[in-house]
Amino acid sequence: MKAEDLYKRENGGIRCLVCERRCFIDEQKRGICGNYTNIDNKLFHTGYGKLSAIESRPIEIKPFFHYYPNTTALTFSGFGCNFYCPWCQNHHLSFSKPKKDIPSVSAEELVNMAIMKGDRGLCASFNEPATLYTYLLDVFELAKERDLYGCLVTNGYFTLRSIEKLIESGASGFSIDVKGCPKMKVLSTIEHRKVFRNAKRALDLNAHVEMVFLVVTNTNDFENCYQWIFNMHSKILGDNVPLHINRYYPMNYWHEPSTPVKTLLKLKEIAQREYNLNYVYIGNIGSVEHESTYCPKCGKKLIIRAGFRVIKWNLTKDNRCPRCGERIPIYSP
Repeated sequence: MKAEDLYKRENGGIRCLVCERRCFIDEQKRGICGNYTNIDNKLFHTGYGKLSAIESRPIEIKPFFHYYPNTTALTFSGFGCNFYCPWCQNHHLSFSKPKKDIPSVSAEELVNMAIMKGDRGLCASFNEPATLYTYLLDVFELAKERDLYGCLVTNGYFTLRSIEKLIESGASGFSIDVKGCPKMKVLSTIEHRKVFRNAKRALDLNAHVEMVFLVVTNTNDFENCYQWIFNMHSKILGDNVPLHINRYYPMNYWHEPSTPVKTLLKLKEIAQREYNLNYVYIGNIGSVEHESTYCPKCGKKLIIRAGFRVIKWNLTKDNRCPRCGERIPIYSP
C-alpha cells in the first residue's frame, strides 16, 4: 500500500484523479477499479505491487509494431479495471480485486527481473495499467535509470495529469485500445474523445503511440462508429500513428460471432483510402501480409512480421525506405 497524491477532498470524501472515471470514494471504500482506497480522507494505492502475472513477451504482441522492434519486454499486470468490457479476454484478472494474501513485488525486484531475463524494457499489460498507476511511476523511473524502456497496453482513460506524470517518470510507449464511439450502446458512459485527447498529449510529450481498434461484431462495427474513430485518428493523431484493426472472438459473457475477416479488410481499405492513414494493420488473424509494414510512398515491403516477431528488416540505418527514401517512424532511441 502506498499513498497517492492525485486526489482532492470533496463533500466528506475524496475524488480519485488517476483516471477519467474520477471516482468519489467514501471513507474505507474503494473506487470502481478496486485498487484505490479512502483511508482517513487520503487516497492510498492498496493494489501497489500486487501483481497477477509476470512474463517476458515480444513487443510485437502488445501490439507495438513501430516501438523497439523485435525486443522483449517483461510484461506484468495487477488486478481490476476501470471499464469492465463484457468481451474482455483477461476477465479473470480484470474482473477481480487485489488479493491481500499475495506478497507485493517491489519496483526494484521487477526491474532486476527484467535485466536478469535479458528484456529490453518493461510493459504493463493484461489488465488495465491505471490500476497500478502509483506503482508504474516507481517502476518506470527505476527502469529509465537502468536504460530500460517502459510502456503500457491501456484503454487510455487516464486524466491528463496522470498521463503527464507517467511520461515524466519514464513511460515512452502507449498501445491504446479505443473501445468505440459516442453512439455505442455498450460502454456508453465512457467519453471516447478523452482517449484521443490523451493519445495526442502523449505524442506532444514525445512518447510513442499506437492505436488498437478491436472490431466487435454488432457492437462497434457500424459505419457511424468506425468513421468516427478513423476521423478522430486522422485529425487528432495524424496519418503516421499506427492503427491496428483487430479481430474479436467471443469471450467472457459476450457471445456475438467472431468478426468476419472481410469486415476487417474493408475497414483497413477505408482507413487507408478515405482517411489517408499510412500504417494500418490487421491483427488476430495470423496474416503476414496484413502485419507487415509497407512504404506509404512507393509501396515497397519494408518490415515483415510473423509469429509476433520481425523476420525481415528492409529499412536503411536511419529508418528510411531504400527505394524512395521515405522516412518510416520507428521509436527506438
